[in-house]
Amino acid sequence: MRMYIGGHQVVSDTDFVELALGTPLDLWLGVEGESEMERAARLDAARSILADNPDLPDRVSQAAAEAIQAHAPELFNVAFLPIRRAAGRRQYRGGAAA
Repeated sequence: MRMYIGGHQVVSDTDFVELALGTPLDLWLGVEGESEMERAARLDAARSILADNPDLPDRVSQAAAEAIQAHAPELFNVAFLPIRRAAGRRQYRGGAAA
């Protein structure tokens, strides 16, 4: 099954986020190995987008909150594992040494 948002085919979770934000994630997160000039240009573009869309941080926060709420059972499904002690190590019992 193919999914489309506004005429764009969605093929990954990243596509959903980028279409919701209206910008690529790399703009906000950066890319590995970018030069100082590339970083400065990226940050300048991000500042310009935020100036033109002052409600963007609120939309991002709302999308994140909705995702957490929708997937909270999976996110917080924690299983505790038994603690294994290393062989030969003595457990501290407190008190002063005699």
